[in-house]
Amino acid sequence: MKQVVKLLFLTFIVISQGCEKECGECFTPPEPFEFEFVDILTGENLFTNGTFSSSDIKVINLDDQSNIAFTFIDENDYNIIAINTIGWKTETANYSILIASENIFNLFVDAERLNDECCDYTEYKEIRILNSKFELNKDSGVYKILIE
Repeated sequence: MKQVVKLLFLTFIVISQGCEKECGECFTPPEPFEFEFVDILTGENLFTNGTFSSSDIKVINLDDQSNIAFTFIDENDYNIIAINTIGWKTETANYSILIASENIFNLFVDAERLNDECCDYTEYKEIRILNSKFELNKDSGVYKILIE
């Protein structure tokens, strides 16, 4: 009788393990928001040509006036701003991007963090750039902010 119970128990373990979905390692961070600031007439990067200074950048949460972390990527005169904090959870972000205390544009993002049975990932329900002309490079994902 003990043999039968052991056999049934082992069979149950084997069957239950066979039903589990094999997902493996999975880490899907949200896509960063990257912005290049360019002269609308010449197409020149305004950090590269010295018009703007990276030390004058601020990103402010318009809902509570807190400072938002960002990265300035200046390697090889790339000179873009990257905001990596949006989309790690379901949220709406309502930010103002300022340079030398001047509002350059506002960014609104409605992000939802989802799970597909194996991995968490972020779906952006809405992305709006307000108060500025811009172009999105669909290949690189960089928003080119056009400044007069």
